[in-house]
Parts: sequence; C-alpha cells; structure tokens
Amino acid sequence: MELFDTRFFEMLFLICFGISWPMNIVKAVRGKTSKGVSLWFLLVCFIGYIFGIIAKLVDDTLSYTLIFYCLNICMVGTCVVLYFVNARRDKLADEAAQIAADSRAGQRGSAHTR
Repeated sequence: MELFDTRFFEMLFLICFGISWPMNIVKAVRGKTSKGVSLWFLLVCFIGYIFGIIAKLVDDTLSYTLIFYCLNICMVGTCVVLYFVNARRDKLADEAAQIAADSRAGQRGSAHTR
C-alpha cells in the first residue's frame, strides 16, 4: 500500500466521521429527547452510506473501507431509531404537561365560581 493510497484516506475519513455517531447515540440515550435532532440530516447520512456501500460492492476489488461504511450505517440506523423512540417520549411528555395544565386551569376556574 502506498502512503497516499486513496482507500487509506477514505478509511480515515470514515473513522473520523464515525467517531461522532457513538457520541450522538450516547447523547440521545441520556437526553431522552428528539428536540434539536435533525431527522433529515440522519436520513441523508444513511442514504449516503448506502451509496458508499453500493460503490464498494460494484467496485472490481472489495476494499477494507467497506467495513467502516457498514459500521457507520449501523450507528446512523441506531440514531434514527432513537430519534423515533425519543420523539414518542416527547409527545407523551407534552400530552402529560397539557393535561396537567388543563387540570390546574380547571381547578382555578372552579375556585372562582365558589
């Protein structure tokens, strides 16, 4: 392998970009919210990795970089799943907050009618 082999730099790119996904997963698990997360960005990244995998599969010689594409797409897929799990949590929390607010407003209203 030459020092300036393009596959080597592609692998470094994938590793550097891939370092962010575990951090994103941890943030999503700890934060338990989808607020501030761009589903559009996650889906574009997921599709980009699909194209990268297809490019590696149709290439005459399979490269070790395919492993990094597969690892990254798995992590992005996890981020997408966590987005929907956390979006559901957000929705349930918002509904509970609205019910509590309506209940408090109803109690105040009944106090004024006495």
